[in-house]
Amino acid sequence: MIRILANDGIEADGKLLLEDAGFEVVTDKVPQDQLPIALQEFDGILVRSATKVRQSLIDACPRLKLIGRGGVGLDNIDVEYARQKGIKVISTPAASSRSVAELVFAHIFSIARSLHISNREMADAHQAEVFKKLKSKYAQGVELRGKTMGILGYGRIGQEVGLIAHGLGMTILPVDVQPHKDFELRLINQADLRISQRVTTVPLNEMLAQADFISLHVPYDGHPVFGADEFSKMKPGATLINAARGGVVDELALIEALKSGRLRGAGLDTFENEPTPRAELLNHPLVSVTPHTGASTLEAQAQIGRELADRIIEFFGS
Repeated sequence: MIRILANDGIEADGKLLLEDAGFEVVTDKVPQDQLPIALQEFDGILVRSATKVRQSLIDACPRLKLIGRGGVGLDNIDVEYARQKGIKVISTPAASSRSVAELVFAHIFSIARSLHISNREMADAHQAEVFKKLKSKYAQGVELRGKTMGILGYGRIGQEVGLIAHGLGMTILPVDVQPHKDFELRLINQADLRISQRVTTVPLNEMLAQADFISLHVPYDGHPVFGADEFSKMKPGATLINAARGGVVDELALIEALKSGRLRGAGLDTFENEPTPRAELLNHPLVSVTPHTGASTLEAQAQIGRELADRIIEFFGS
């Protein structure tokens, strides 16, 4: 029997699909330092972002034939080395795109209307003087229609962000590794008819200078891609959202940009030091934070589980 260790969990539908196909699926969490021994008994391992599958672990587990990543990023897996050793590496890049994109806009709306901080301060708003004070304090919200949405990284998630932005009446300025590439932004109008619009990528500096909101959707390669230089080129009063990877943003540079008044705010779902983010960011009045939950919707998790199961069954059945 083929045995799969879902070390960071798997949604029930995916587990059931695998079990119905004759696989044994173990969901008991194995600590990272115990994996070299535990994985001797498994043909495959499924991870999210918590478990690391590095070269040393791969070398220690000759039975391992498959590594599955529930989600998009593969930075916690030594992918090329695994493939050189004949191990199949799979991920689910499309399954959570909508969920991540919607969280991006949850942060954007939160910053635009100060929801993240006013919600905390409303605890004492049963007192008339407090209510009046807060009403005045948070009377400087902004609408999204007519604003410009910059998107750094225009893959699956970036395009979902663009789709939502377009629906809100925003101008889209995407930046991608393939500069000046045309994309087809597929929309559904009120009559439920499929229509399309061409979206062309722009140079990074052009986007930085014009965007009111910027959302990052790029992988982490060991170095920040958004630092002091990028902050200095941003439109004053803009908002930055990072729902990509911790480390993509230089957090010290971000803190300075917030202190200087360069930014209206920031929305962060990922952090440099997970699972111990900087307290200065967690408690900053201009920062909306979530604990790396971009793909954590019921719908995304179900789709991730099913997609992983389908690909595992196909691999071992071929």
